[in-house]
Amino acid sequence: MIFLKTDDEIELLRQSNLLVGRTLAEVAKMIKPGVTTKQLDKVAEEFIRDHGAVPTFKGFPNPYGGPFPGSICASVNEQVVHGIPNDIPLKEGDIISVDCGTYMNGFCGDSAYTFCVGEVAPEILELLKTTKEALYKGIEQAVHGKRLGDIGYAVQQHCEAHSYGVVREFVGHGIGKEMHEDPQVPNYGKRGTGTMLKKGMCIAIEPMITQGNRQIVMESDNWTVRTRDRKWAAHFEHTVAIGLDKADILSSFEFIEQVLGDKAI
Repeated sequence: MIFLKTDDEIELLRQSNLLVGRTLAEVAKMIKPGVTTKQLDKVAEEFIRDHGAVPTFKGFPNPYGGPFPGSICASVNEQVVHGIPNDIPLKEGDIISVDCGTYMNGFCGDSAYTFCVGEVAPEILELLKTTKEALYKGIEQAVHGKRLGDIGYAVQQHCEAHSYGVVREFVGHGIGKEMHEDPQVPNYGKRGTGTMLKKGMCIAIEPMITQGNRQIVMESDNWTVRTRDRKWAAHFEHTVAIGLDKADILSSFEFIEQVLGDKAI
């Protein structure tokens, strides 16, 4: 069932999502060679709790792999999503997708950003830029009267035009009082198809794009998803409210960009 949000509820969602943006900015301050993703996770959890919220990812259930142990998903290089924070140091030239969720004032926030660790190869930087561009092309379609297929089509066409793979098995989602609500929001589709978008719908749009083909593998921890061909992947995510004329982006990359400066994607 899809729950339409009131203006007041959307403002509560905005508060949770802006906290995610600020948390990702705190993480961004620490990303450099030699730092572990467990260290990033500790900073994120402390920042979230210090601001009166709860990290929604921590303890999230999985019938196949047990509850998620971290407060962020930290997915490095060929890992697409749901990477578990660990003690392996990041290296110069790595990339890391950090996905973060918060719960505050009864509503959830959810956003993700893929960071460079030092200087990365030009072809990897192009993957990141294209994925971020695809996110905003999807957001342009998130308006009243459009359909979910319009969002997926915009993302898919932009990425496949650059010969990248578009992951099918994991998609965006509705968001509100629960982190995952209806509807599912695929990053592929046909224009004019799927659920009609209505003002008050709130969704997380999150392109998961691979440098090679779109085939993925679940690691033995039953959480971490990586590319089958071990080529690298990028992931960017915003939570948005469907508007009459344009989408209202509830999360923010501004705090991250302030930290990264000219190193921002």
